[in-house]
Amino acid sequence: MALLTEPLLQPVSASILLAVVLMSLLVVYLLSSDSQQAWKEPPGPKPLPILGNLLELDLKRPYLSLLSMSKQYGSVFTVYFGPKKVVVLAGYQTVKQALVNHAEEFADRDISPIFYDFNKGYGILFSNGENWKEMRRFALSTLRDFGMGKKGSEEKIIEEMHYLREVFEQFKGNPFDTTEPVNYAVSNIISAIVYGSRFEYSDPLFKGMVKRANENSKLIGSASIQLYNMFPWLRSCLKNWKLLMQYRKQHIKEVNKLLDGLQKTLSPQHCRGLVDCFLERKQNAEKCGEKETLFHENNLLFTVTNLFAAGTDTTGTTLRWGLLLMAKYPHVQDRVQEEIDRVVGGRQIVMEDKKNLPYTDAVIHEIQRLANIVPMSLPHTTACDVHFQGYFIKKGTCVFPLLTSVLRDENEWESPNTFNPENFLDEQGRFVKKDAFMAFSAGRRVCLGESLARMELFLFFTSLLQYFHFTPPPGVSEDQLDLTPAVGLILNPSPHKLCAISRSS
Repeated sequence: MALLTEPLLQPVSASILLAVVLMSLLVVYLLSSDSQQAWKEPPGPKPLPILGNLLELDLKRPYLSLLSMSKQYGSVFTVYFGPKKVVVLAGYQTVKQALVNHAEEFADRDISPIFYDFNKGYGILFSNGENWKEMRRFALSTLRDFGMGKKGSEEKIIEEMHYLREVFEQFKGNPFDTTEPVNYAVSNIISAIVYGSRFEYSDPLFKGMVKRANENSKLIGSASIQLYNMFPWLRSCLKNWKLLMQYRKQHIKEVNKLLDGLQKTLSPQHCRGLVDCFLERKQNAEKCGEKETLFHENNLLFTVTNLFAAGTDTTGTTLRWGLLLMAKYPHVQDRVQEEIDRVVGGRQIVMEDKKNLPYTDAVIHEIQRLANIVPMSLPHTTACDVHFQGYFIKKGTCVFPLLTSVLRDENEWESPNTFNPENFLDEQGRFVKKDAFMAFSAGRRVCLGESLARMELFLFFTSLLQYFHFTPPPGVSEDQLDLTPAVGLILNPSPHKLCAISRSS
């Protein structure tokens, strides 16, 4: 009899044991004070297998798709870029709470495949951990030592403005593309600080580096590279990826040539720029036998390339938006020029004048707000498990702070979708700072060159308007000037030409 019943008892006992274990786990889960809250993930559109929400995204302008989704799913929602899960933060209050109030939790950088291909985890923009902390700390302190945001930078910008003015004058009021001269002028400011000297606009090496920085931005924002970031195995059949790797190879070759030249002429008694300071730190580490030093060739190369790219494309793009908007809205341009003429006259504009030019200051801020050149910021990732606004976001989750939703937040701006300098003025015409002005992002990953960029924008913009009046080409009306941005990581204006007419003629 025992032989007949024993096999029957074994599965019954296993089932009871399994039920007890499951019930115990359920009781522990329900008794946890925040168990239900802990696993409540942000809502979002239902993803398809492998494709995720790809069919609902405009890969050329994903920020517009995400902005539309935020209307439906709220200020914190989940979207799948292919198989990759992304949490999107929308609106000023939410983005501020994440990047400022929860700065540590949201401080890490999400390094997508294309950015890893470029930087390999070195440099400043696309690194994490101790490498990022050390390189950012070094870059920030050194840039400040060389006058970033101070009198030293002001003098460099004023000097460079004279070269830029000469280029504009050469066109004698005829239509021209502002891209190259503006980018050369802006790039020379960061070059002077990093390398210790400016470049001639005709220098082929300099022209090539600036052009590739702009081309990289366009290609990285293309639909095919967005697909590559989702499905890295596609790279061998993507023309844009191959082109980006060719640009990277050429850029590294040319930057290394510059670095070698600075290395050979290095003088411990006279630091010319950031590169010299880095080389000295590197040499000192080698003398002391520091095997784990972060001051090595890869960090030098990619720190320099990060600063060059960030210091060229962003400010240059914003200035070009400014000139385009002045040509499109001549009544605003006239009012800026009237204020400059009245307050400054014909002398050289300096930073001290800014406090007496409230309308001009408001216009510059409004240009940055409306241009919205980095609409999705650069991607972050959570450094730990995060409980945020009632949701659970797992460690290592990619996060997009949707800056376009901040700069056009209907709760923060009187006219969020139109060009209106009154957004930054009170009833008495005085300039008013706005917390929702996050053109440089916020928190621990805020743009480290913000003070330099602000100075460049003010001095270049006001000086150009002091000397030139900007108009559309003959036969083109203001209404025909297109404000649709081109596709890219940085939102440049669509290709166009302007006339810079001398105000002294």
